[in-house]
Amino acid sequence: MNMKVLSTVGILFVGIIAGIILVSEFNPESVSGLWADEKIGADKAPVVVSEQANAINNAYVTVSEAVNPTVVSISVVMEDKDYHQYQERFQEFYKFFGLPEDQNAPSEPRKSAAAGSGVIITDNGYIVTNNHVVENAIEGGITVTTYDQKTYSAELIGADPLTDLAVIKIEESGLKPAHFASMDDIHVGDFVLAVGNPLGLNSTVTAGIVSAIGRGQLYLPNRSNYSVENFIQTDAAINPGNSGGGLFNLEGSLIGINTAIATRTGTYIGYGFAIPIDLAQSVVSDLIEDGKINRGYIGVAIRTVTDPVAKATGLEKVSGVLVHNINEGSAAEKAGIEPGDIILEVDGEEVATSNELQSKITMKRAGDKVKLTIWRDGKKLFKNVTLKARDDDEGAIAGEDVDNTEEKDPAKPVNFDELGFSVEPAKSDVKKRYDVSNGVMITKVIPYSRAAQAEMFPRGIIVKADRQKIKTPGQLKTIFENKKPGDAVLMQVKYEDTYRIVAIEIPKEE
Repeated sequence: MNMKVLSTVGILFVGIIAGIILVSEFNPESVSGLWADEKIGADKAPVVVSEQANAINNAYVTVSEAVNPTVVSISVVMEDKDYHQYQERFQEFYKFFGLPEDQNAPSEPRKSAAAGSGVIITDNGYIVTNNHVVENAIEGGITVTTYDQKTYSAELIGADPLTDLAVIKIEESGLKPAHFASMDDIHVGDFVLAVGNPLGLNSTVTAGIVSAIGRGQLYLPNRSNYSVENFIQTDAAINPGNSGGGLFNLEGSLIGINTAIATRTGTYIGYGFAIPIDLAQSVVSDLIEDGKINRGYIGVAIRTVTDPVAKATGLEKVSGVLVHNINEGSAAEKAGIEPGDIILEVDGEEVATSNELQSKITMKRAGDKVKLTIWRDGKKLFKNVTLKARDDDEGAIAGEDVDNTEEKDPAKPVNFDELGFSVEPAKSDVKKRYDVSNGVMITKVIPYSRAAQAEMFPRGIIVKADRQKIKTPGQLKTIFENKKPGDAVLMQVKYEDTYRIVAIEIPKEE
């Protein structure tokens, strides 16, 4: 064998041995630089999460997994009534000018689609949602999609526009219903989750806290003067499509039905509102049982007590509900409640605001009896009231009282400059039109004055002040002059269509 062959064999042998050594000792990390110039990512997380933080995180995850199956997506097909009326007006236009009707106009009303959410409340398919989600649905136009993406046609069982609640049903069994919380266990600051289908994003969960309870006077669109507003306020994000979905606590219990948002844009800007579960439970029980609400009414126009009202009536704290007006033939009239009375309690439970009173009475039926604690003339009275259906309540009357105030300049108009309003004698034809026998006419209310802040308006007749019948401007002036700075005067004002109770505080000397 010549030397060239031996040399070649030796080189091959050494190469094989070196290859074996390299393969046997290969470590991917030691050669990572062969494929990348820089190492990507740190070796470990920069923060060690505390047990407490992990517990909160895990609680949100656990609740989300538990409650998502109880919330459904609702699709609604409805008749586009606005478009239909628009077409009808155009056809009338053609007829008026003797033109042939528009042959391109649709022969049937145009349809539109809407979407919302709902919460399963029984294992056999009953679902609660908002009335405004389903109220305009055509027959067979409600479709429900559950969390597992199954689709069902739903039947409308009943609706209650005053609370904006409705119940629908799908034909299914073995569903997972939500657990109802107790309102006694709900507090401002509680962590909550809002679950629904906002903006078409199914099964969306957002987190926040309960930021207020008993929120009312929101003046929501498309709601009547009788609408019940006693909402849970939350900063959990709620958007269009969330309506009818659930607001849950960290135990996974349903505390409210999401229904509205505070917005200038049409989408979430910070606060959402949910119907409290005790009210929702009462309403849906009636709807499932009867398909309608047999609600009882006291028959009063009410307003939350303000500081001037409390001072004018001798209340120790600013709390309760002021009665402005009594409906003729109502339960309130029969029980002896009068304008100017302040309702402090219902069945022994304090009511601090008008929406609290509405909420408590809403859960009662016509024929039920309630015991009201009334504040009148500096003392508490108790009135037993048998609630009536609202159809029985029509008209309004004022209470009677004795006039014993000495008159001063009886026929002369009076300007209450510090308070921001003026009055003059009410003419006989005006009193007849307003259906009152006495009083003085409010001729002017200065914007931003104390009178304006008390929601006094011109063209009203002051018929009572300090529970005394008012006949002249001078008499009213005397009542104000006999008050000390910081006191307040309570007045009953008759406008053409209603009575109002107005309280104005006498300004303190500076």
